[in-house]
Amino acid sequence: MKFSVIFLLMMGGFAFAQSTLADRNATPETQNLYKNLWKLLDKGFMFGHQDDLAYGVNWRMQKGRSDVKEVVGDYPAVFGWDIGGIEKDALGSIDIFTFKEQKKLIEEVYNSGGINTISWHANNPKTGKDGWNKDQVVGTVASILPGNVNHEKFKTWLDKVAKNLLSPKGKDGKNVPILFRPYHELTGSWFWWGKGNVTPKEFQELWKFTFKYLTHEKNVHNLIWVYNTSDFSTKEEFLEAYPGDEFVDMVSFDIYAMENPVKNTSFVENSKKQFKIMDEIAKEHHKIPALAETGYEEIPYNKFWTKTLIEAIGDYKISYVLAWRNHGLTQENKMHYYTPFKGHPNEQDFIDFFNLKNTLFLKDIQTLNIYK
Repeated sequence: MKFSVIFLLMMGGFAFAQSTLADRNATPETQNLYKNLWKLLDKGFMFGHQDDLAYGVNWRMQKGRSDVKEVVGDYPAVFGWDIGGIEKDALGSIDIFTFKEQKKLIEEVYNSGGINTISWHANNPKTGKDGWNKDQVVGTVASILPGNVNHEKFKTWLDKVAKNLLSPKGKDGKNVPILFRPYHELTGSWFWWGKGNVTPKEFQELWKFTFKYLTHEKNVHNLIWVYNTSDFSTKEEFLEAYPGDEFVDMVSFDIYAMENPVKNTSFVENSKKQFKIMDEIAKEHHKIPALAETGYEEIPYNKFWTKTLIEAIGDYKISYVLAWRNHGLTQENKMHYYTPFKGHPNEQDFIDFFNLKNTLFLKDIQTLNIYK
């Protein structure tokens, strides 16, 4: 492992080592965000929400609105977005709004002192079908690696990703720093880049090529690179496809509660096991840990936030927790949301969660000037 300057931060009795960013040519604003992410670990964990400013339950694209803010009086500290569809020249992501609208919202977050994180639900470059489609997924990654049949096509996709990631600019004229989480939930089998559809070596090569192409060829220097898994039970499983410390800045996993925590404690138990493993890895590899996606759809349990989620995290130091999106009523006539909205029967628990000393929302980090 190669690190230049290493700073030791004493956190709750443990020594975390802060290394430099994987991209040694990262913009000053990106470097400052990274340093402040380390510092914030000692204050608590930030709360994040996917597509928070774009829509909520029963509303779409209304400036200033946020289901989170309407319940607790403050915005999230972290705002999640996705650029699925950018590779096929779609007008917008897999969600409800356009990329042009998304760009403006990302800029708003930066200008307000919040943090943006972006995932990429990429289509299958081999079949042209969406990222979840299971048809002929084995061999897709191999086909896009250098020298193979879909490599040049995939480079054109990365060109579009680069353009998108460089497009948001702050009022200061600077590129907006982004926590970039490509090829997420890699230990699951539901995406074409996931376990069982690709060898660990192929995934590592894909990650390294993506990193090098975006940073060295396309001069994208506003990214903090987030490695992301789903289920795992050992350190070896978490790190099986890990591309190396020089290509990663943060480590994370996604986990959702699927059943009532009163009747089924598996969410808390599995989360605790995974946090323990990730905590060890984060310390050994000098990476910032996070819970990149979580939630309990419709939140039918009145203590999910202050009991279930807090118990799941325990005393582990993590950067942020991001709840998935508040889509509202779907085409299948099903409600799909992960944070309470005004009038939700269990909103009080979310208010109590907001009032905890170690949960950080936008106002909690605004005074820190995290990009300076």
